[in-house]
Amino acid sequence: MAHKIISVENNAHLAAFIRLPWIIYRSEPNWISPLKGEEFKLHNRQKHPFWKFARAKYFLAIDKGKMLGRIAAIIDPNFQKFQGLNYGYFGFFECIENQNIANDLFDAALKWLREQGVESAIGPMNPSTNYECGTLIKGFDNPPMIMMTYNMPYYRELIENYGFAKEKDLLAWIIDTPEIPKRLQRLGEYALKKGNFTIRKVDFSRINEEVELILSVYNKAWERNWGFVPMTDDEFRVTAQNLKKVADKDLVYIAESDGKPVGFSLALPDLNQALAHNRGGRLLPFGLFKILHYAKKINRLRVITMGVVEGYRNRGIDLGFYYQTFKDGLRNGYIAAECSWILEDNVPMNSVLEDIGARVYKIYRIFKIDL
Repeated sequence: MAHKIISVENNAHLAAFIRLPWIIYRSEPNWISPLKGEEFKLHNRQKHPFWKFARAKYFLAIDKGKMLGRIAAIIDPNFQKFQGLNYGYFGFFECIENQNIANDLFDAALKWLREQGVESAIGPMNPSTNYECGTLIKGFDNPPMIMMTYNMPYYRELIENYGFAKEKDLLAWIIDTPEIPKRLQRLGEYALKKGNFTIRKVDFSRINEEVELILSVYNKAWERNWGFVPMTDDEFRVTAQNLKKVADKDLVYIAESDGKPVGFSLALPDLNQALAHNRGGRLLPFGLFKILHYAKKINRLRVITMGVVEGYRNRGIDLGFYYQTFKDGLRNGYIAAECSWILEDNVPMNSVLEDIGARVYKIYRIFKIDL
């Protein structure tokens, strides 16, 4: 197959870059179509807050006008500074099942990263760990939940055959028992009674003040995590505004102790259950009606983020969050919850999930290559 790699230099190229997944996954039933409007917002270098500090180069693989693959090479100076690592990212990787094309895409991306002076590349980051990331390597038999990736099973082979090696696995746990596990109820109630903390729901009537509290907790609670990079104020506010549109207000919590916020937990209804019926990715003319109709039938959750500030992590706040989410979630009609993603070596959190009856059902991998 004759093909060439071009850099994305204009709006037509960018539109082709964004449209490619609809070609790759047109016959894949478990792929969830994102909303094209949201994809264009994410890739808008002039407006999206991530691009106020980051830079990137996008590439397309084409053959006689036919799109065959894409990749982004990304420099995130906030990550480099916070982690003290001279790394770049690759991200937004999509490709037909052809190793030569994948190799050429990686060659182009890594050449650009080398020119920027970075020492290693990790990914996929779309475009950082604060957004979607990772390559699915286990759990292809059902669709991803909201804000989790999906890819063809052969992607792992394309990436590893090029020379990338495993850097870190990210786990997705599922719990789908029809009632609160007795162990969780016992431990959760005990923690809430004896842990010297309280859990309250976020007050959406004063969401701006609450967002300030949540941001302070978010950037403290995850600061020692592998791959973590603090969100800027602008990033966090844009993300909060987007999540507010889909949040179940009964399932967003702040933990407080000694009069200050020390933990945050957010579980979102799995909007992908509705988006699955809108394969075109457009809201108009009929997409919005499909989404609104099927949104009423959503019965799964994703616990998307849960963190506790250091110094308060041995009080059972995580158990309190899980217990409260389980109790309120069942009452609101949800029958399953995914807890994701969690680092494979986060022993405390993984142990808690195993103890309360959850099981790992999907694994996502971050790869690394030295330049």
